[in-house]
Amino acid sequence: MAKIGFDNDKYLRTQSECIKERIAQFGGKLYLEFGGKLFDDFHASRVLPGFQPDSKIRMLYELREQAEMVIVISADAIEKNKRRGDLGITYDSDCLRLIDAFREIGIFVGSICITQFAEQPAAINFQKRLENLGMKVYRHYLIPDYPTNIPLIVSDDGYGRNEFIETERSLVVVTAPGPGSGKMAVCLSQLYHEHKKGQKAGYAKFETFPIWNLPLKHPVNVAYEAATADLNDVNMIDPFHLEAYGVTTVNYNRDVEIFPVLNAMLTKISGECIYKSPTDMGVNMVGNCIFDDEAVTDASKQEVIRRYYEAACLARQGLQETAVVHRIELLMNQLGISTEDRPAVGAALKKADETNDPAAAIQMSDGTIITGKTSELLGASSAMLINVIKRLANIPDEILLLAPAIIEPIQKLKTDSMGSQNPRLHVDEVLIALSICAATNPVAKKALEQLPKLRGLEAHSSVMLATVDIQTFKKLGINMTCEPKSQTKKFYHK
Repeated sequence: MAKIGFDNDKYLRTQSECIKERIAQFGGKLYLEFGGKLFDDFHASRVLPGFQPDSKIRMLYELREQAEMVIVISADAIEKNKRRGDLGITYDSDCLRLIDAFREIGIFVGSICITQFAEQPAAINFQKRLENLGMKVYRHYLIPDYPTNIPLIVSDDGYGRNEFIETERSLVVVTAPGPGSGKMAVCLSQLYHEHKKGQKAGYAKFETFPIWNLPLKHPVNVAYEAATADLNDVNMIDPFHLEAYGVTTVNYNRDVEIFPVLNAMLTKISGECIYKSPTDMGVNMVGNCIFDDEAVTDASKQEVIRRYYEAACLARQGLQETAVVHRIELLMNQLGISTEDRPAVGAALKKADETNDPAAAIQMSDGTIITGKTSELLGASSAMLINVIKRLANIPDEILLLAPAIIEPIQKLKTDSMGSQNPRLHVDEVLIALSICAATNPVAKKALEQLPKLRGLEAHSSVMLATVDIQTFKKLGINMTCEPKSQTKKFYHK
C-alpha cells in the first residue's frame, strides 16, 4: 500500500461546496460538463494515494437531491461500434451500464442525448431501444464548420435546431462513455435554449487533471500527459488566466485552444461571458486536498513508468503507434526517471535470467521484493501471487497452498476437455482453486484473507501476460506492468 498523501474526506466536502457555490452564482441552474471517469477512477487513485476510485460519484451522491444526469453519446460512436479501451465494451453498452450504475446508488438519470446525429441507422435503433426501456432520448445534430462558424452555431439553424433537453434539477451533470462525445456542445446548446426561454442558467467544467494549482511540471500533471499521450494532450500555462489575473495556472492544450471560441459563444448566447480563462470555468478542488507532496510525487513517477510499459506492450502488439512510447520516454526524461526506478522490474528480469524462463516480481509495502518463476504447474505471475500471500500470512515457504493433487485435475480439465494448449494455471484459476481449498484448510483460508492487502502494490512480469491475468491483477488492485516481449514466437496470443 502506497504512503497516503491525499485527504479524501476533505475532497468530498470541499468539492461539493464548490459546485453548490457555482450553482448559486448562475441563479440556481448549472450545466456541469463532467470529464474523466465518474466510476472507478483508478488513475487518480494511483497518482493521489488516498483518493478513493469512487470519490467523484460519492461527491455527486452528496448532491443527489439537486442533481440529474444527462448521458451523451455520439451517433458516430454508435454506428462504428466504438469501444472503451479499459472495459472492452461498446459506447452504447456502456451507456446502459452507466444508467444502471447511477440508478443503483439513487442518482437520477434524466435523459440520453445522441449527438452528431445524421440519420445513422445504428443510432436510430439505439434510440428505439432506449425509448422501449422508458428512457427519454434527445437528438443533437451535426453543425457545419463546428466550432468556428459562430454565427451559424449560435443561431436557430445551429444550436436552435437541436432538441431542447427537458431537465428537472438545479445541477445537470453532462457525462459520457468516453471522449469526443460532444458534452460541451450539449451544455452550450442547452444554454442557448434556456436563454431564448428567458431562463437563467450557467456552464462549468469538471476535469480532475491536469491540476490547475500545481506546477506545470509537477509529476502529477506529467502523469496526466503520460496517460493521454495517445491523444497528443499537452499541459500548458493558461495564458488567459495569466493575462487576466497575473496568476500562473495549468490547463491543457485543447481547453486553451477552444477558449476564444467558447468565450465568443457564451457572449453571443447570453450577452456576456463571466469567465476570463479556461481555469475560471473549472470547479476542481483536488489540488487543495494534497497534504503530502512527496507521497504524491513518488506515486506519480511510478504511474509514468507504468504508462510507458502499457504503451510499449500495445505498440509491440501493433495496437498503438510507437510515437506514443517515445512521448512517454520524453516525459520520463523530464522527471529524471527510468524503468530502473521501478524495483519490481529489475527483480523480475534478474529472476528470468537465472531461470531462463518467464518470471514476475512484486514489491510489498515495506519494500520487500517477492518473485515467482515458471513451473510445470504454475505460470510465473501465479507463482508470484502465491508467494506474496504466503509471506503476508507468515506461512513457511515449504508449505504447499495448492498441492499437485489439486492442480493436476484442473490442468487435465483445461487441456483434455477444454482444448487449452497451456496447462499452467492462470491467476484467476489459482484463486478459485485456493478458495475451494480454504473451505476445509485453515492455512489456505488464512492465505486467502490476505488479498485485500495487495491493493496498491507494484508488480512486473518479464513477458506480456494473457488478458485474463491482467484483468485479474486489476481487480486485485495490483499495478502490474510487463516487458513488451512475448512468451512465445507465435503471432496470435489469446
